[in-house]
Amino acid sequence: MGLVLILVALIAFIVLSTTRLKLHPFLALLAAALIAGFAYQLPSGEIIKTMTAGFGGILGYIGIVIVLGTIIGVILERSGAAITMAETVIRLLGQRFPTLTLSIIGYLVSIPVFCDSGYVILNSLKNALAARMKVSVVAMSVALATGLYATHTFVPPTPGPIAAAGNLGLETSLGLVILVGLLVAAVTAVAGMLWANRFLKQNDQALLEEAPSELLADNVDFDALRARYGKLPSAWQAFSPIFVPIALICLGSVAAFPSKPFGEGALFDVLSFLGQPVAALLVGLVLACALLRGEGKRQQFHDHVAHGLKEAAPILLITGAGGAFGAVLKATALTGYLGDTLSALGIGLFMPFLVAAALKSAQGSSTVALVTTSAMVAPLLANLGLDSEMGRVLTVMAIGAGAMTVSHANDSFFWVVTQFSRMKVATAYRAQTMATLIQGMSGMLAVWLLSLVLL
Repeated sequence: MGLVLILVALIAFIVLSTTRLKLHPFLALLAAALIAGFAYQLPSGEIIKTMTAGFGGILGYIGIVIVLGTIIGVILERSGAAITMAETVIRLLGQRFPTLTLSIIGYLVSIPVFCDSGYVILNSLKNALAARMKVSVVAMSVALATGLYATHTFVPPTPGPIAAAGNLGLETSLGLVILVGLLVAAVTAVAGMLWANRFLKQNDQALLEEAPSELLADNVDFDALRARYGKLPSAWQAFSPIFVPIALICLGSVAAFPSKPFGEGALFDVLSFLGQPVAALLVGLVLACALLRGEGKRQQFHDHVAHGLKEAAPILLITGAGGAFGAVLKATALTGYLGDTLSALGIGLFMPFLVAAALKSAQGSSTVALVTTSAMVAPLLANLGLDSEMGRVLTVMAIGAGAMTVSHANDSFFWVVTQFSRMKVATAYRAQTMATLIQGMSGMLAVWLLSLVLL
């Protein structure tokens, strides 16, 4: 029990130090990682090594994606493309349900794309829609993040659900996992959107560190902005830097299916390369360059890149510090203690849910929670009465629901959402972390109801 109390105390330290003491999140997270290392009695010589490995590991995965996505966002905003995107979406889907629009976009995009990358890619569209519809950027950020998060934890070909299905012997039943996953993910996406709606009319100035885009600054005059940009880009020009990378990542995921639908020749090699988020975003950056107009395009491009790097730097540092904190927690006895304690409860589908939720909250990674819990639960399925094909599928869903409960300071996605949206840390816990708690519980409720019908 003491191990859990230390984790609670560390989270309280991060929240209080960033809100009351005004300590920068980068330093607060590094301090929390250091304190955790000593509190959990890791060897003193390993604490700093674990922190630096965690810092570098998370940036190796998401760092370049953040930088490229930020640069593309700057170009989209400063070329007027963001206004075109917002007006196109509004023309197609209307203004009545702004959070629903972003939730659906996130739900679809995150089926083949990691939620972190998806949020970075779609951030500029989210800001433009929030500004054009005159609604809270916090509400729109949570709607997008929860839409992305829903399919990320339930629907293959995302690695976590695929690995969980494999560990539970469902390699030949991925179609069924996808079908049930889409249904459960839809429930959690709706739950996240409804929570996001609580913030629609709230004053962003009290919730944000600063406006995340010039489009969201006070008293923005869109007519004046139009005049400044001159002729706005076409819808294709505006959307291509976002949706071409998404399409490439989708094709890369399809190419990697065990059935090899594109074969294993040159086409497979090309799609496997371009389907990686970094390569796909480089293509997006090339397409964004077509938005540069007028004299001195090289200087414009240089200025936009410099501005993007300046904006990306604090996001990178805070995300890396979150990775350091998560890495220290992973190296402690906490995850093993939680897994052993909860796996002994024997409460049907709620056991894998609780184990995954405890592991997710303790170490931050949904993928690790999915993989670890599924491996731990696999030998226990017969004892739990879940040894049928549908029982295994619902076990994957229960683990997925747990693996989204909850996203907080040791999760890179928490910091991507927080920093790209410029939320205060206290706001992020109230908006984003609480949203993931509601999503996880809603997902588990849906899985339990399905089990009453299908098992």
